[in-house]
Amino acid sequence: MASLVSIRNLHKTYQRGPEKIDVLHGLDLEIPKGDFVALMGPSGSGKTTLLNLIGGLDTPTSGEIEIEGERIDRMSAGQLSNWRSHHVGFVFQFYNLMPMLTAQKNVELPLLLTKLGGAQRKRNAEIALQLVGLADRGSHRPNELSGGQQQRVAIARAIVSDPTFLICDEPTGDLDRQSAEEILQLLQLLNREHGKTIIMVTHDPKAAEYATHTIHLDKGELVESSALAH
Repeated sequence: MASLVSIRNLHKTYQRGPEKIDVLHGLDLEIPKGDFVALMGPSGSGKTTLLNLIGGLDTPTSGEIEIEGERIDRMSAGQLSNWRSHHVGFVFQFYNLMPMLTAQKNVELPLLLTKLGGAQRKRNAEIALQLVGLADRGSHRPNELSGGQQQRVAIARAIVSDPTFLICDEPTGDLDRQSAEEILQLLQLLNREHGKTIIMVTHDPKAAEYATHTIHLDKGELVESSALAH
């Protein structure tokens, strides 16, 4: 299977006052296209830093990040912003929905960066909401939806522009167990039935069971990578 993400000798260091904090140390990693990867590890292991680097939200201190043949580590801030808008869908723990907008208008937000007209944006948002099981909730605002429903809206927003892959940072961290399982089943569906590559940070071993692979980090280094039987 072709690689979607190829990472070579990746380092990330932060400067905090006089102190240098090394978060990632020479990481090498391949993520195949069409995979559903769970990134695991203790707090401070570098999971979210790695996720942000793959998603183009941050840049490495050194090393290579190649995604579908493109070296994103060489891109300027403007190039990265443009690349993200075309290639990455983001799902965060706390939904990040605009409270004054309806579900449909929240889903439409990424499409405002495209050349699509209003009618087509509306249609695409309706299709995305239908895909996540919220076709009848498009006119509701976030405060009229449950936590699980809000996360479904966030997933619809992440997929509405048909990105190359999804980045999910603790997508079930703020949900009860039943809602969490429904969200994980939805992500699994997007991976299996719609071919979306998904890279998910999670602390929850039960959440990781929905992935096809788990990658364990500790102190900025890859300590284990395993395929899960489904």
